[in-house]
Amino acid sequence: MSAKGATPTPRFFRKLGYCVEAAVFFAVMGFFRLFPIDAASALGGLFGRSILYHTYLSGRARANLAAAFPEMTAAARELALREMWDNLGRTIAEYAHLGSMSIKGAHPRIALAGMEHVERAVESGKGIIFISAHFANWELLSFAAAQYGVEGGAVYRPVNNPYIDRWMVRQRQANGPAEQIAKGVQGTRRIFTRLRAGQAVFMLVDQKTNEGVAAPFFGRDAMTTPAPAALALKLGAVLLPVSNERLNGAHFRLTVHPPIEFSAGSDHARDVLALTFRINQAIEACVRRRPSQWLWIHRRWPKPGETPRSRRGKDAQALAGAGIRVERDGSSLI
Repeated sequence: MSAKGATPTPRFFRKLGYCVEAAVFFAVMGFFRLFPIDAASALGGLFGRSILYHTYLSGRARANLAAAFPEMTAAARELALREMWDNLGRTIAEYAHLGSMSIKGAHPRIALAGMEHVERAVESGKGIIFISAHFANWELLSFAAAQYGVEGGAVYRPVNNPYIDRWMVRQRQANGPAEQIAKGVQGTRRIFTRLRAGQAVFMLVDQKTNEGVAAPFFGRDAMTTPAPAALALKLGAVLLPVSNERLNGAHFRLTVHPPIEFSAGSDHARDVLALTFRINQAIEACVRRRPSQWLWIHRRWPKPGETPRSRRGKDAQALAGAGIRVERDGSSLI
């Protein structure tokens, strides 16, 4: 605070706001801890369908669904939207029970598929970049990998509220990889260290990033992080896409898909953009299989009439130079 009698500083109000946010968050977590995980998840789903569905964010999600799936009927999009909110409500509740999420035991909550791709990647001795998105309960990728015995670190974007962020990091460390790598310069160094040692990093790559490149996603340019593509090209790491789907209540199936194959050319910037497009294609394919499992409320694409910053020139040239022609569904690569 400032001197006696002076107006409190903005920093004071910011800290007060963080305290209020944290108090509400921990009260919600405490409430869901009162119930067994299946009951908590069901209550969270009810909250999502009944309350969150009616917030303004549904308008954004509805518009994103309509743009991505113009052939889908309005009724089908509305059903996918309700299922998305059900999933998000359940995921919120499940944060209070992350310790129950396991691939082991008589009744595991996480089923695994496509693990032959992981085994081959580990046998290659190369670093592995697991790429995924906000599917189902998105925390489970690194949890399952750590329980399976894959050594590595999970990359995360710190929550703005420092009290909630510290709690989240502790939960992830207790149930997944001990090393949680915050995005930034220091985090990039840790990623390099892990990959050079032949270990793994786990990344969610579906959120908009202003420092990214404009790569097609569902036929529209989307600002996308070039980090996994740049790392794979520089270090020869294996790129493994992973999807997650909710099967029944608080039960899931993680599927590891075949690695993204790519041969580097002579133009690094062109290679990074082309490989980033391949990564977006892999994520898009997973979304298309079960649209309701992805979080459609992100501001993933520019607003109508807005051109992505990096598309205004070099990215368009790089795409054309890489021989990429984007069809309406974003799927054509020649």
